[in-house]
Amino acid sequence: MGIQNLFAAGGVVMWPLLAFSVLGVALIFERISFWVRINKRQNRVVRDVLNLYRLDNVVGAMDKLQKNADLPLARIFLAALELEEPNPEEFRLALESEAQAEIPVLKRFQNIFETIISLAPLLGLLGTVLGLIASFASLNLGDVGGSKTASVTAGISEALVSTASGLIVAIFILMFANTFRGLYQRQIALIQEYGGQLELLYRRRYERGEKTYASTR
Repeated sequence: MGIQNLFAAGGVVMWPLLAFSVLGVALIFERISFWVRINKRQNRVVRDVLNLYRLDNVVGAMDKLQKNADLPLARIFLAALELEEPNPEEFRLALESEAQAEIPVLKRFQNIFETIISLAPLLGLLGTVLGLIASFASLNLGDVGGSKTASVTAGISEALVSTASGLIVAIFILMFANTFRGLYQRQIALIQEYGGQLELLYRRRYERGEKTYASTR
């Protein structure tokens, strides 16, 4: 059975399932691009920034962060380092506040993925019910081998195809959604790790009474 015939056999629920599929694939490509960019550059940039800051090159660290401000951790570090002579508590609060602000960026489209995962099987089930209704409506026990047989078969086909399509869409989206959820959790762990390192370095500089901020021009 070709794709067009399969789509036609699935009945009316195939249209929303198709819309969910197109939307899901588009968002998956966006998230893949987002995470590839972060994983490719962020760790190296943050390590360089921490090394510069550890060597008391605050201006160099700020410049590095500003050039990579499209990265979540860079924006978190900037929010704290751009404060003018904060005490350690203010510095920590700035890191935590900006980290909270970055969470929606890291979890972007997660609710849409979860909605598709939940609704796709339900649409498949709806297609099953509609197909069975059509089959029973066409069924005539006194005419089992007659003209009504084709309508019964079509209804059963609609029920099976719609169910399978709903499950396929949900399973496909679920695999990527779980992958993105794992990347998000890993990113939160890195934010806590690197944020803690920067906070420790700042506290040491603060206790030594050194200048702990740099002009952003």
